[in-house]
Amino acid sequence: MPAIEFTDGKRVSNGVGGKAGTRNAPTVMNAAYFTLQFWDGRAPSLEKQAEGPVANPVEMAHSLHGVVQRLSQDPSYAAAFQKAFGPGPITFEKVGKCIASFERTVLSGDSAFDRYYYGHDQTAMTPAQIRGLDVFRDPKKGNCESCHSIGEKSALFTDNKFHNIGVGFVNGETSDGGRYVVTKNVRETGAFRTPTLRNVELTAPYMHDGSLKDMKQVMDFYIGAGNSNPYLDREIHSLDFLSRQERDDLLEFMKALTGTLPANAGPPDVAPK
Repeated sequence: MPAIEFTDGKRVSNGVGGKAGTRNAPTVMNAAYFTLQFWDGRAPSLEKQAEGPVANPVEMAHSLHGVVQRLSQDPSYAAAFQKAFGPGPITFEKVGKCIASFERTVLSGDSAFDRYYYGHDQTAMTPAQIRGLDVFRDPKKGNCESCHSIGEKSALFTDNKFHNIGVGFVNGETSDGGRYVVTKNVRETGAFRTPTLRNVELTAPYMHDGSLKDMKQVMDFYIGAGNSNPYLDREIHSLDFLSRQERDDLLEFMKALTGTLPANAGPPDVAPK
């Protein structure tokens, strides 16, 4: 939903292998820059990702054919598809292209961080946020940038890779194999795509299962070095050496990543004509 940064805001209690209802919906915001879609990267494009929720019993509980049939029976959609694609029947390939085209417009930027870091406006971030950025980037402190990347000219705040940070593991075992379900590479057991941190203050709950309700819980999770398991990413280590001031500053920096969305990112006021 646009009001909560294109997430569903739901916490998932349990589930097995990424089946319906076992994962928190990741934000669509800036998904145009994700190299793979879904938490486990099983979709190579936004067009293919659009197919997944249609047949998911806890989402649309429909079928690709059913969606096409319903749209084809609506004269306004039939006319809109003909205008966009030319003569010919509506197909789900066209539906996927429409959804993906819209999703590529859901971009967020112009945050306080952008104005400070790239725009060189030294007043854009507060002193606490500036200190938090230092903790975020310092390999000997937060080392957050090792996964949540900041580039020379732009920052996605994701490396578009998959990491096991221990979420969902109990006594070294998990019910959701994550990236392993797709690749069958045992080393990717429990690994999930690094989420973007843009607008992170507004996209609770957190992690692939929505198990952490706020950023304070996320901080505590990393302070404790995640949950131990045989496949834990080698970059994950305890941050209990961070001072209370550094922890507070890091949380403040997260607020500096809240940017703006396009004015037309919400639902249309009128049906297509």
